[in-house]
Amino acid sequence: MATHVLHPGPRSKDRRRHVTLDEHLPVDHRLSRIYRFGAGLMGLVLLAFGILGLIDKIGFFDTRGDTVAGLNTNGALSVLSICVGLLLFAGMVIGGNFASTLNMVLGIAFILSGFVNLALLESSFNFLAFRIQNVLFSFVVGVLLMFFGMYGRVSATLPHDNPYWKARHPDQV
Repeated sequence: MATHVLHPGPRSKDRRRHVTLDEHLPVDHRLSRIYRFGAGLMGLVLLAFGILGLIDKIGFFDTRGDTVAGLNTNGALSVLSICVGLLLFAGMVIGGNFASTLNMVLGIAFILSGFVNLALLESSFNFLAFRIQNVLFSFVVGVLLMFFGMYGRVSATLPHDNPYWKARHPDQV
């Protein structure tokens, strides 16, 4: 949620500055290790799946049912997996709140992808060659990414020394 902050300047009394999404969130370097680990682990899994799919020389939009590591794939799904894996690796390198937010956003995207591809399983619009095992894999990866992204940020019982608890309860600190 972007807000505007007024800063008087030498030329104008109404200069505005945009605040980014994560500026209001505290940074906890201890939790950053978990966000980085989650992003790196899921990125490694997706990258390996994508590379194995490309090595197998499967057609780009082929829907015959070629499998890699027990999951159906084609060239498009392999390239998409590599791109998302590299994005997760970037989140691992950056760390902090960025990695946490990236994990949560991609986790939601994987769960939504699972539902969309579940609806498209037996249709001609299934251009990523999804089968039920791919849908279940998408759900599992989505839940794991959300777990890694929300760890230590979202809970009714956060400890009182947690920076997210302190940010939500400034009067009790």
